[in-house]
Formats: sequence, C-alpha cells, structure tokens
Amino acid sequence: MRFELFVALRHLLARRKQVFISLISMISILGIALGVMALVVVIAVMSGFEKELKKKILGNTAHIMVMKYGGAISGYAEITKAINKLPEVREAAPFIMSQAMLTHGRQVSGAGIRGIDPMHDPLRKKLEKMLVAGHYFSNSKPDKRAAPEIILGSELAKNLGVRPGSNLRLVAPSGSPTPLGLIPRMQRFKVIGTYTSGMYQYDSALAYTTLAAAQKFFALPGQVSGIAVEVKNIYTSGKTAQEIQQKLAYPYWARDWISMNRNLFAALKLERVTMFIILALIIMVAAFNIISTLIMVVMEKHKEIAILKTMGLSAFRVMRIFVWEGMIIGFSGTILGLIGSLLICELLQKYNFITLPGDVYYFETSLPVDLQLFHLLATAALSLTLAFIATLYPSYRASRLLPAEALRYE
Repeated sequence: MRFELFVALRHLLARRKQVFISLISMISILGIALGVMALVVVIAVMSGFEKELKKKILGNTAHIMVMKYGGAISGYAEITKAINKLPEVREAAPFIMSQAMLTHGRQVSGAGIRGIDPMHDPLRKKLEKMLVAGHYFSNSKPDKRAAPEIILGSELAKNLGVRPGSNLRLVAPSGSPTPLGLIPRMQRFKVIGTYTSGMYQYDSALAYTTLAAAQKFFALPGQVSGIAVEVKNIYTSGKTAQEIQQKLAYPYWARDWISMNRNLFAALKLERVTMFIILALIIMVAAFNIISTLIMVVMEKHKEIAILKTMGLSAFRVMRIFVWEGMIIGFSGTILGLIGSLLICELLQKYNFITLPGDVYYFETSLPVDLQLFHLLATAALSLTLAFIATLYPSYRASRLLPAEALRYE
C-alpha cells in the first residue's frame, strides 16, 4: 500500500478526540450517496418514459408519412410501388385520415377516422396485437349490403357505450348538396373490435376502418390522404424520408416520425438536462462537506503533518494524503449511491407500485425505468470529479504548513 493512502486510511479510521469530524465525514458520504442515487434513479425514469413514449408513438404512427400539398393523392398505386422499390423501405401502403362525428343513441363523440388497407398497411400487425375485444378485419370481400366494419379505441368505445357487434353512425364534416341545402353525410358502421394502445390520446380519439369504406364515406373515389411507410431502421427514417422527397419531388412531401414529434422529444430532452443539473447540485453540496471535513482534519493533525515534513516528506506527498482522504469519502458515497439506485430501479421494475394515469400523462402504465450503463458511469465520473476538486484547497493548505510554526508551542 502506498504510504499516502496508508496515512489517509489511518486518519479516517482511527479514533479521534473530536468525534464531530467523524460525524461530518459520515454526513459527507451519505450526502454524496443520496445525490448519486437520486440522479441515477431520476435519469433512468426519464429515459424509460421517453423510451416507452417512442414505443407507443411507433405503435400508432407510421415511420414515414408521404402526403401532397393541397389535398388528396390520386394515382397512389404507382407512387406506392415506387416507394416500395427503395432499399430501406420495408412496406408502404395508402391510407385515409379525416375527422368525423360518431353517434350511438344519445352519445356523441368526435374522432379521427383512419382508413387502411387491411392486408398491407404497416400498422396492421400492431393493431391486431392491440385488440382487446372482437377481431380484425376479415380477408373476404365484404357484403355490399352489410354495414362497413370499424375498430374503435377502448376509451372511445367506452365513451360511446358500444362493444363489438354494436352499430353506430358516422357523420362527415362535409355534407352532400341537395335542393334543400347541404345535408350531413351519414352512414352506419358495425363495431367489430376495440383496441388499447396504451396512449390515452389515441385510445379516446382514433378509429380504424377499411380503405374502401373510408373512400366511400369521405367521397374520395380513387384518392387517399397519404401513404404510410415502414422502414427497416427507425433511426435512419429521416434519411429515407429525404430520399422519398427527392424521388417524388413537389407537390409531395415526406416526414418521418422523429420530425413529426420533434417538439415533444425536444421538451423531454430539455427536461432531462435540467433535472440532471439540479440533482448534480446535490452532489456538489455534499462535496462542500468534504472541504469542511478535510480542513478540520488538517487543523487536528497539524502536529503530525509537521513531524512528517520534518522527517523529509515533501509538500506534494502531504498534499496527496489529503487528496486520498477526500477521494475515499467520495468513492464510498458514490458506491453506496450506485448500489442504492440499482436496488430502487429493480424494485420499480419488479413490483410496479407506481402507476401513471393515462388521462394525465401520454400513456397509462407503471413507472417506466430504463437504467443504462452510460448513466451509471457518467454519474460516477461526475461524483468523483467533484470530490477530487473538493480536496484541492484543503490538501494545498496542508502542504503549505510550516513545521516550525506548527511545533513552536509544543
């Protein structure tokens, strides 16, 4: 063991006449531990929240949406084929997205109606997995005399008081001209299923029907609102969207899921950085306790320091003794904080005793936790760096101690 480390351990572990210094050392360790634990847990929860939010968004939104300036897209079959030829594209399919009013008895609710190709839409597999009641659209050709099929979000179905097998009416925002004026376009639909995506804003305001039924109801024969695209790598969707944009050119435009939710992700990033800075201040406050602890140790051990310097110990080596003391305190607090944060994150993941209400947050689930090795290493590095900085002034004061002055009255 190095001599400086040996002396530092003796200073920290030996019994002192001033118990108060030992108490401050313990408070410093606990302060750093609490700061590290709070920082790791909060960053893990916020990262988990962002990860879960991305998962929910991708479960209800295409990776890339291709639309046209000025309205609906005609000749969408050729455009879809051209997009499907791109190497990064896994699947592309047309869709219709519009607003309508749903009525059932005296219950009325507005909702977004999404018409999809039941066999080729990129969201079909995700929608099938999200079904909680009823079934998906059938493969057989629908009977022209039967009511078109529709799948509702679970919250929307609850608000309307419907379940699979029930009938409801859709009222289009635009009407049909008649001699008596505009008459709202209405049509009866049959509820065949309900889904739960986990995001309240989708479950309470989004319904799915077939592309053919949506084209007929919204009076868009041979036209669609846009083309939904699924890519192989969701994190390079921006580059793929640019390729689609260049291929189709004006008046078409393509936006990926990241740019469509840019403001939301920017707000989450800003909040995470802000919380990191605020919680890092806790560690900084604990580091100030290290300064006070080491100054008191220097005052208590001034005779020992003078003797060591008289025996030939250099000022630099004296300085290293107290740097070691501060780093031992910082390292102990950091290890305790990391262990505590691992235990808390494990408890949050295992027992799910904190639930987020869906009508307040973006989705309804237990408190999400995404603990990453980078978060642990970054927090530990921050804690140890602050502890090291806190040791510089007291250790410098100890190294500047003059033996003659310290031993004059002994």
